[in-house]
Amino acid sequence: MLAGFFVIAGVLHFVKPEPYEAIMPPQLPYPRELIYVSGVAEIFGGLGVLSPRLRPWAGLWLIGLLVAVFPANVHHAIAADDIPGNPVSRPALIARLPLQALLIAWVWKTTGADRLRPGRSRARRAEHALRRR
Repeated sequence: MLAGFFVIAGVLHFVKPEPYEAIMPPQLPYPRELIYVSGVAEIFGGLGVLSPRLRPWAGLWLIGLLVAVFPANVHHAIAADDIPGNPVSRPALIARLPLQALLIAWVWKTTGADRLRPGRSRARRAEHALRRR
């Protein structure tokens, strides 16, 4: 389910980029290109979740992505009334902001990213196991 969520979200960046472009903070250059980059990042992250070997790393990737796009969500909430054709009310957009933390928690737990330990490659774990014998 998590993989599908991110792959579909990423594909939408290409199929219908205009809504994403409308919520981009004006300080960021090349909004359309950034939308495409974030779409590719979502697709790769979603596909990475499908591989048991890559899943924890894909989880970290997706968490980084969710943190990176959060400023656009904040901008959307603050500038809701100034965005032409914005169908979502400002209170709903503000209420959505804490949901980003829930989405991060979902990715964290679902992907096993919470079990990653830096510097503990398979070779290092095997070496450590041999020393314990």
